[in-house]
Amino acid sequence: MSIYEKSTKELMHEFAAQKLTLGQVFSRKDAVRWFSKHYPNIKSNTVGMHVDGMSVNSPSRRHHSNVKPDAGWDLFFKLGPSEFRLWDSEKDPAPRYKADIEADIAGNVTETGDIAEETTEEDELGSRKFAFERDLQNYLAQNLGLLEPGLKLYEDEDGVFTGIEFPAGQRRIDILAVGTDGAYVVIETKVSRAYDRVVGQILRYMSWIKGNLAGEASVRGIIVASEISEDLILATAFVENIRLVEYEISFSLKPVSGQ
Repeated sequence: MSIYEKSTKELMHEFAAQKLTLGQVFSRKDAVRWFSKHYPNIKSNTVGMHVDGMSVNSPSRRHHSNVKPDAGWDLFFKLGPSEFRLWDSEKDPAPRYKADIEADIAGNVTETGDIAEETTEEDELGSRKFAFERDLQNYLAQNLGLLEPGLKLYEDEDGVFTGIEFPAGQRRIDILAVGTDGAYVVIETKVSRAYDRVVGQILRYMSWIKGNLAGEASVRGIIVASEISEDLILATAFVENIRLVEYEISFSLKPVSGQ
């Protein structure tokens, strides 16, 4: 439910009408400053996600199933990492949505970080590992209670943008969740073996959440992998707010009677 009478999406149109002219370049910070002045209860990160999500050519749309055609999402055109302008429907390319972007990705199997390590004989039928990191993320996002009772996927103030591939600066957190105690939970997923170098990665994400989103709430982390290395166990031995979890998957086949 929106904090104000209008949703953040609607307020973004208000920002555009008041501050922008066709062709004028602006940054996320410009939008954040405007919202901070007029609608201070909306978090800066929510504003930033809306600027990206409302840009017709933004790759981040692949993470947002709520961004749909003819629903007021097509407002900006992304020029660079931090530069935007109003979308010109007569001159700019047509808007792209989650299905469009994922179709492109499906045709490009070499996308960085999406495909697991090279398949070995033990990874064939009956594998105990997910083949794609996005599959592991999606499964966990729908079954967070398996990691921690009452754990829920993070949602922004409007319930539009969620914690899957959550933007944290110039990087993305695999899953951001919220515990029953109000703590923010950063979940880092690895489809295969997790090594000690992931500690620096998750600590960076946790620090970003603490400084930009959590406020007085606490932040903890969970690393999920098919196998946790001894080096990672040692690296986290004295880190109380990071938990390590190994997953296993399996399936079986049975004949259908009457065939």
